[in-house]
Formats: sequence, structure tokens, C-alpha cells
Amino acid sequence: MQIARYHMARLCGLVLSLALAGCTLPRGAGFQSEVLAAREVQTDAAGNPVYDFSVFGITRETLPVITSWPDTGTRRYSWITAQAQPASMLIAPGDELQVTIWDAEENSLLTSPGQRVAQLQSMQVASDGRIFIPFVGDLRVAGMSQQAARARIEEMLVATVPSAQVQVQVKPGRANTASLVSGVNAPGSYPLPDRDVSVLALIALGGGIRAGITNPQVRLFRGNTIYGTSVDRLFENPSLDTRLVGGDRVIVEEEQRVFLSLGAANQQSRHMFPNDRVTALDALADIGGVSDTRANPQGILILRQYPSDALRADLSGPPQERMVFTIDLTKADGLFSAGKFEIQSGDLIYVTESPLGSARTVLGLVGTGLGLFDKIN
Repeated sequence: MQIARYHMARLCGLVLSLALAGCTLPRGAGFQSEVLAAREVQTDAAGNPVYDFSVFGITRETLPVITSWPDTGTRRYSWITAQAQPASMLIAPGDELQVTIWDAEENSLLTSPGQRVAQLQSMQVASDGRIFIPFVGDLRVAGMSQQAARARIEEMLVATVPSAQVQVQVKPGRANTASLVSGVNAPGSYPLPDRDVSVLALIALGGGIRAGITNPQVRLFRGNTIYGTSVDRLFENPSLDTRLVGGDRVIVEEEQRVFLSLGAANQQSRHMFPNDRVTALDALADIGGVSDTRANPQGILILRQYPSDALRADLSGPPQERMVFTIDLTKADGLFSAGKFEIQSGDLIYVTESPLGSARTVLGLVGTGLGLFDKIN
């Protein structure tokens, strides 16, 4: 009788455990079949299904097609290739000039008796690029180097002051300064001592990039045009370290591109791009990989939305606005291809749940139920 009661208790425990397992088990992500089954939304006039999105596997065969599609990320900026400039500044309107004239003549028109040096008052280059020189009149100096302006003044003085020797010193005005607006330790306006001051040199003058900025981006405002690149690109390629001109404004800002991770990933969060180029493998590493006990390594989904004007029926562009790219991490081709597939700003990396995870949960519930009844009896 005792044995019968024991087996009856175990049978009840098993039935209860299976009943619990039959209920909907809580999961942190959907199965791949569940997510992709939602794509059929209606039918066309011929009765054919119309899908809300398209699914492409990331493989060696599909990569050349997919990588030719447009970038859906943040605005792309052009950049100016660096060109070495002479180590001299060009005088511009607004600069302040200090002109000193030496005259060895006894009866000089510029100096008092016993003096040999005439120090003219500081003068600002007018908006028309001219300054006033005694016995010469208005003289255009804008666009000249400091040495060229000195030679021009001497040339114009020869008729009245034959022995004159001229020295010119220039204090840059607004037209010969560049501004560091933000993202550095010492923002402000900095004079350009010559035409060969580069973007990185200006950032160095501003005390370097402020700590804590992820993948810092440089924006160069020149007139009505905005140019942009990353600091890493400037470091890696010196030919991109463009030279500044007066009036340039430079800001350093944090990377604005982000991607999301959800589902059975080890991190469910919003992630900033750590580098200019982030592949699917990079992104998976950044989110800490996938859950060992829950994730389906064959069901890594990347969801992306394209603008309607990018769609193409011939696959030269995406066939639909909503695209789902699948990655199989259990195959070498999937791994290699994931290392070449670039993540774009706004992408969602969704790690689907493994059916084995639910099976483990069921077995755990059964084991727990049987163990509980064993303890009772």
C-alpha cells in the first residue's frame, strides 16, 4: 500500500510538472520562426501573399549585393584633402599692422633730427584691404605675405625716402583666426600664424580632445559648407589633415550613430559606434555576445529600415523598406560574412531564443516537481 502511494505521488508530481510546462513559459525573446512568421500581412489581387519585409541571409553569395545598397545612417559629410601651404600668412582685412621705417638721411621726412627710426601708429587693414602710409597714401596689402607687404612699402617710399628700410609686423584679425568651438579642453579663437596650420594642430592648440568623448568626430565649418570626418581617420591618414583658412570654425563632437541590441543578447541596450566601421561581429562582441543558455546562434537577426526612394526591384537597392538580415553563427561562412557585413546607424540586433532553452526549462520543472514530492514522502 505504501509503495502504491509513493508511485501515485510521483505520478501526481509528474502530471503537475507537465501541466506547468504546458503553460506559456516566460521568455526574453521570440523564436526565429515566430519573428519571421509575422511578415505575411495581406495578399495581392492574384491571391499571392504580400510581405511586410524581406529576409536575406548574410552569406558569401549575398554580401556583394547587400553591401552595394545605400547607407541608412546619419548624414555623410565630405572632407578636404590636405595640401601643404607656404609657411607664411596672407594679410587680410581686419589684421593689425605695425610698420617701422628706418631712414639714414640727415633731413628725413619721417624722423626728427637725430632720430633714425619712425614708428608708425598701429593700423588696421581696412575692408578694402588698404592701409595708409605717409608720403605714399593708401596702399593695398590684403592678400600679400608679410614679406611682400614690406617690399611693396619700400618700393613706394623710394621716390621720397630713398634710403628707407621697412619692417612690418602683423597681428592676425578675425579673418586670420580659426575658432575651436567645442569638444576640446580650451575652446576659443586662435590666430593662424601661417597658411600651414592643420586641423590636428589647431586641436592641439586647444589642449587636445576632451576626455570621455566616444569616437570623436570633427566638423569643419567653412563659409556655408560643413565638412566632417573622424579624428581616427585624421590620425591614420595624414593626407586628410587639411589646412585651415581664416574664419574656419571647428567642433569636436561625440559619435552620433547608435545601434540597438535586444532579445537573448548578453546586453540589451543602446550602443554608440566605437569606431567608424562596425561589422556584425564587432557589434556582437560589443554587446558581450549571446546568452549561452538561451540564445539561438543560428537565429541572429539584424533589422533595418531603408527610405522608400532607395528601393529597387532589380536588387541594386533593397526590395522593401523593412529588411531583416539573418546570421548563422554555427557555420564558417556565416562567421566570415558577419565579419564583413557593416552595421548601420539605427540597426537592431535581435538575438532569438533557442527552443532548447524552453526544453531545459521544462526538464527543470519536471525535476523540481519530482524532487518536491520525494521530499514530502
